[in-house]
Amino acid sequence: MIRAGVVGASGLAGGELIRLITQHPELELTFLGGSSSIGRRPSELHPGLRQDFGVTVQPVTEEIADQVDVVFLATPAPVSAEVAALLADRVPAVVDLSGAFRIRTPELHDRWYPKVKRRNDLAERFVYGVPELIGERLAEASLISLPGCYATAITLGLAPLTLGLGLNLKTVVVDGKSGSSGGGATARTGDLHPYRNGAITPYAPTGHRHASEVKDFLELARPGTIGSMSMSAYGVSHVRGLLTSSYVFTDEAVDQRELQRAYLRFYKGKQFVRVRRHTETIIPVPDPHVVLGSNFCDVTVMHDEDGGRIVVLAALDNLVKGAAGQAVQATNIRFGLPEETGLTMQPVMPA
Repeated sequence: MIRAGVVGASGLAGGELIRLITQHPELELTFLGGSSSIGRRPSELHPGLRQDFGVTVQPVTEEIADQVDVVFLATPAPVSAEVAALLADRVPAVVDLSGAFRIRTPELHDRWYPKVKRRNDLAERFVYGVPELIGERLAEASLISLPGCYATAITLGLAPLTLGLGLNLKTVVVDGKSGSSGGGATARTGDLHPYRNGAITPYAPTGHRHASEVKDFLELARPGTIGSMSMSAYGVSHVRGLLTSSYVFTDEAVDQRELQRAYLRFYKGKQFVRVRRHTETIIPVPDPHVVLGSNFCDVTVMHDEDGGRIVVLAALDNLVKGAAGQAVQATNIRFGLPEETGLTMQPVMPA
């Protein structure tokens, strides 16, 4: 068995990690770390976890290296930067779900994460990206930084255009909509039910750090280019799930048939990315409701001939494929397990 620890056990992503680890056939939950909930059991922190797993939340020290083979950091970025520095080279694999090490370029990192002071030498060692695009590099990685939930959807949506077809994208404009769980478990006035219910809240209408994260990754990965990328993000009233709509402008000639074939070819054998036609089901897809509780990302590409643009839609569950599920998927690859181990659950619909 692979011994797994979760730091940030009281948060939403931490709870989802506990749920996935404890039903994984090859992972054993041996450590829970935190600061505000020391001594508490998972069932006290997450009402859905009734079973006693034999662990309580403990302080994070160097000594946990003797208890785990992999540790997941479901913590705010400043905390992840500190804990990663503490555990690097002591634990075989550290998987960070925060933004502490996502952006490689120091200047860009400082712009979007000004309060996150990290070791740049450590940042250079982190392997970043979604497993579908960097699987080979994960096999030997000791430090893994996972994309944010929006960034995962955007990257999976755009990769067949840049990495597959090698297109030069002049302009990419992203519209993102996410449920309330994307904001975590910390109570803020704007997230209270009287304000959030039924709302469409433009909380980042003129920019979002996940767009810079995607552009940074795809530019380093090549072979196509992205001239400019901008994003507007909105909070909507459902709890789980997100949808990204990427509007892509390019001078290169493409048509619907070529685009559909390119996406199917690019994701052939990648079981967690489902390339779908917009009208193939009784409701238009992608729709976050049809992926909830699963590790799937549904992607649709359409050519808007009249508008002179490519429209790419991507939907996922932000707590699974956008966080805990992707972390387990990366860990499976890292330890030589089939990628789908412990992640074969189908979506819950309706939810």
